[in-house]
Amino acid sequence: MNLLNRGIVTLAIPLLFVALPANAQDSPIYVQCPPTTDLHPSGDGIKCVHLSGGDGVATMADDDAEEMYIFSFAEIPLPADAGVPANEYPGFAMEQGMLAAEAPAPTIVVDEDDELFLTLTNVGMVMRPDLFDPHTVHWHGFPEASSVFDGVPDASISVNMGASLTYYYLAKDAGTYMYHCHVEATEHMQMGMLGNLWVRPRQNKLPDDTDLNGFTHQTGFTYAYNDGDGSTRYDVEYPIQIGSFDPDFHDASFEVQPLPFAAMEDRYFLLNGRGYPDTVNAGVISTVDPLGAVQESQPVTSLVTANPDEKILLRISNLNVTVFNTLATNGPPMLVVGRDARLLRDGAGANMYYSTNSLTLGGGQSADVIIDTTGLTSGQTFFLYTTNLDRLANDDENFGGMMTEIRIN
Repeated sequence: MNLLNRGIVTLAIPLLFVALPANAQDSPIYVQCPPTTDLHPSGDGIKCVHLSGGDGVATMADDDAEEMYIFSFAEIPLPADAGVPANEYPGFAMEQGMLAAEAPAPTIVVDEDDELFLTLTNVGMVMRPDLFDPHTVHWHGFPEASSVFDGVPDASISVNMGASLTYYYLAKDAGTYMYHCHVEATEHMQMGMLGNLWVRPRQNKLPDDTDLNGFTHQTGFTYAYNDGDGSTRYDVEYPIQIGSFDPDFHDASFEVQPLPFAAMEDRYFLLNGRGYPDTVNAGVISTVDPLGAVQESQPVTSLVTANPDEKILLRISNLNVTVFNTLATNGPPMLVVGRDARLLRDGAGANMYYSTNSLTLGGGQSADVIIDTTGLTSGQTFFLYTTNLDRLANDDENFGGMMTEIRIN
């Protein structure tokens, strides 16, 4: 159902400037992005990101192309890249962030030892201006020295509408992490404020011909972890973010919180914000927002492609707030090399990798798995799908849901 037909515009537009602070469009937005730091005096190793926190609309894969009201993050160009005068940047940033929510939230990629300066700007809820929700960024499982940057409201800072906050992180450990808003976490995560953070290992930057316990590193080789033996090397990588929606929580025309949360029952089952067959759409899925603008609501495909003899790294994360989920493949097995951003090694350093055709993750868990396509031929297609068969569905349609394809080029 198209949200334009629900009377949302007539509700939101007259109230928009009541809900936002009077000077929100012109209020200062400070995006901290130092050119150098004590740790990185040359400027290399400094990563800056500007995210908005707000609302938007995503399109589901059922026959009616149901539109879901969502909260989420979106990336805003940094001041140096915005192409507007400095005094116009605050208004530019607010305009860019409004109704731009993405499912999933943008993936943030840094290298081990990088310093990350992430600015969050709360642009408000355009479609529900009666909601004055603050937002935070909580790095789930990420080792953070200071609680003030960890996004848990009781121990950090919540970002109110029209305000901004720059978080600082030093990326110390390689792996697949997640981030989400921790304000009213059950609701905001159900609404879509979920994303991934990948920390790539320093092993990627070793000099040519470095010996790794009998394995010879070459420039351009990439690894999931600092394995010391080349065992986590891969050729191509893909995010697989497990999620789901209860549409009762996504109707913008009434309470976003149909309490109790214990009654939450998801009916759309998603990979990277899409249900099958949209998961194998290699392009961006766009949705027309209630103001008539086209927004790239679901930019991340779940279609996995590789050439024969390549190794595929799947960075799988489950940010579902209600249930465990199992993913299985009917093709070559998955070699699980990491869980929850930790290389699977015992105390003596021996590998604890394991090979499997199915993987179960609870909410907040991640896994790094490698699929070896050696011996496969061009044109072969396999499925990556949930074995929870009731989740192979888009709402009440018994087709679709949590499934995608692995194609050999």
